[in-house]
Amino acid sequence: MTSTMNRRAAIKTLTLASVGLSLIGPTSASETTPSKLPSPATDKFQLGVASVSLKKLPLDRAIAAVRRVGLTNLSINPAHLPWENPPPGWIGAVKIIKDAGLALRCAGVIYVKNDEAQIRRAFEYVRTLGVPIFTCGPERAALPLVEKFAKEYDVRVALHNHGPEDKLWPTPQRIWEAIESLDPHIGLCLDVGHSYRAGSDPVEAIYQYRARLYDLHLKDSAAAIGAEDAPVEMGRGRIDLSGILTALAKSGYDQNVWFEYEKDPDDPLPGLAESVGYVRGLMKGLSIA
Repeated sequence: MTSTMNRRAAIKTLTLASVGLSLIGPTSASETTPSKLPSPATDKFQLGVASVSLKKLPLDRAIAAVRRVGLTNLSINPAHLPWENPPPGWIGAVKIIKDAGLALRCAGVIYVKNDEAQIRRAFEYVRTLGVPIFTCGPERAALPLVEKFAKEYDVRVALHNHGPEDKLWPTPQRIWEAIESLDPHIGLCLDVGHSYRAGSDPVEAIYQYRARLYDLHLKDSAAAIGAEDAPVEMGRGRIDLSGILTALAKSGYDQNVWFEYEKDPDDPLPGLAESVGYVRGLMKGLSIA
């Protein structure tokens, strides 16, 4: 850990933290990213909620929960807005989200097969939502088509690592091996919990793959390496959250950081609120907020 701050001190520090969303960190200047790619909203990374954290709540209650924890950025999960729905459903949901004062910045995880019609449908969904990026779990054989449409639609696609249970994309390293030679529209979504459980240090991954690190899922887990996931409130598990936040700031990461809380799907708000408070206090103590 880069700080000796304990859990109680971190939460106490929250009272001093701004309710704003920005984190202090140097602006990134990745030479591998073409200028035509969608730019981030700011030069600092943004906190938000991945709606999979609230997957058992209807969309209106999920929106209310995000606002309740003081955040305004949302990554929409197919649980709240299935991407197979017709466009009128997509447009209506986007209006509901925006009218509630939330910024829709990402979608996913979207799983696609090596099927051109299906993949185009996914990209049409993303374009209708108006988001510059989505997280994806493609079949390996689908990568050429994903690359093709990512360039055509000028959208970033971030492949998501799913831990030791996922034989295809268990770690960020496995993803990198598959995408390194692809167009820079294709990058990584680092899930720090799944990465840890698969034996891959998420702190090292941030530095190693920064040039193509386009999205990040922040969580905590009590599981040991190689074990089944045991999600917990942030600060109660094994994940080096202070190291992760420090690496993001030092590396100039300027994309999204999504809270992904999966412990209590039937009643997620208390644990999500605790996690947001803990991370904000930790950031303040680490002098990166």
